[in-house]
Amino acid sequence: MIEERSLKSMQAEVDAYIQQFKAGYFSPLSQMARLTEEVGELAREVNHYYGEKPKKTTEVEKTVAEELGDVLFVTMIMANSLNIDLTEVFETNMAKFNQRDRYRFERKDGRVAEDQRNEEQQS
Repeated sequence: MIEERSLKSMQAEVDAYIQQFKAGYFSPLSQMARLTEEVGELAREVNHYYGEKPKKTTEVEKTVAEELGDVLFVTMIMANSLNIDLTEVFETNMAKFNQRDRYRFERKDGRVAEDQRNEEQQS
């Protein structure tokens, strides 16, 4: 059985990887440029797999999963360099989305925004 990983353990592993190099972490601006580059590569793969633009026969075969992995890795590098705990960020964001967007889309359980207003009035 494969042990499940936490964001914290993954961030620690990424930090250990970066710490072995003299250059260490690049500046936030350089990291943002790299993240933008990786997101562009992800967009290109999504376009090839799901869009109307097929790959050229000369292009290297990559996958959406591989490109998402690169985006995740660079995101962790940037978070580490800025002392951001991605687990805390995730928890904060999920609380925000669960509150703000609870009724934004049609729900499978049939609840609607009126239910939210009633809940708030009862509080």
